[in-house]
Amino acid sequence: MSAPEPRASGAPSANEEGGARVARRILGGVLLGLAAYALLALWADAASVGRALADFPLALVPAAMALSFANYAVRFVRWELYRTQLGIRLDRKTSFLIHLSGLALTVSPGKMGEAFKSWLVRRVDGTPVATSAPIVVAERFTDLLGFLVLIAIGGLATAPEYAWVFWATFALCAALLAFVAWSPASAFALAIARRLPVVRRFAPKLEEALGSTRTLLAPSRIPLPTALATFGWALECTAFWLVASALVPGGVPFLFAVYTFALAAVAGAVAIVFPGGLGITEASMTALLSRRYAALGLPLELAHSKAAAATLVIRLCTLWFAVLLGVVAVVLFERRWRSISSRAGAR
Repeated sequence: MSAPEPRASGAPSANEEGGARVARRILGGVLLGLAAYALLALWADAASVGRALADFPLALVPAAMALSFANYAVRFVRWELYRTQLGIRLDRKTSFLIHLSGLALTVSPGKMGEAFKSWLVRRVDGTPVATSAPIVVAERFTDLLGFLVLIAIGGLATAPEYAWVFWATFALCAALLAFVAWSPASAFALAIARRLPVVRRFAPKLEEALGSTRTLLAPSRIPLPTALATFGWALECTAFWLVASALVPGGVPFLFAVYTFALAAVAGAVAIVFPGGLGITEASMTALLSRRYAALGLPLELAHSKAAAATLVIRLCTLWFAVLLGVVAVVLFERRWRSISSRAGAR
């Protein structure tokens, strides 16, 4: 099915204003990231981390980035599935650019800045943000389920003291699904929203968003997106395993790497006040990996510095590579959208 021509919805000033907001958020995320990594380097001894990185095989960086990109490609299949279920009509290339553009705001609380995709969809297809934004909620929900599957595969007994993260996240997912699926609960929440002075004017949009969420998170529609999320994130787990194993050859079993990466990602996702899980994810990953390295007989300080080095590299190849890719996608989307809009206006 062919997609309609992009609509020139919204004044140029509004588009420029939206772009400026995106740029500010990206810059803020980068600054927060620099601060988090400076603290991590100080905590682990920057000089020791530097020495660990000096021995790191740089050829693994593009390999890890390729695995990350493969993850985004797999999750694009999920994005296509969701937008089709909501009747959003986009040509494949534009849809892919919108999907990648959301990565520019990965460094946002709970990654909900990826709702920026809904703003781009509205510009192209005219679909209201309230209709398409629940895609991001469904993506985060199935991402969490995928991570829980990976944690279970990696082995909950790997670090039993962190099992509470798994069960707390599982309970959170179950509660969200129950709220969406059980009509009386959602109806009660909407009734309260209609009575609150500030919130009540948004009640119709909330109802529309809830309807889209209920469509996407219908029980029969959860398994496939969750399987795609599991496979996609398993690719990044593989990238982490390559990086961690390179710093201490043969010292990191694959399933341990899967468990560590997934658990650290969940810890960062649950702590939604930290943009992109900054600080929480890095600290969790470094702590688990440091303990593994130390168990192999490495001195504690060396184990810690190598773990911190592995964490810095993998976050560069995943989180920050995603942000960079998202920025490039935004630029390419703008060029494509303006070009098609100009041709449409000239007819």
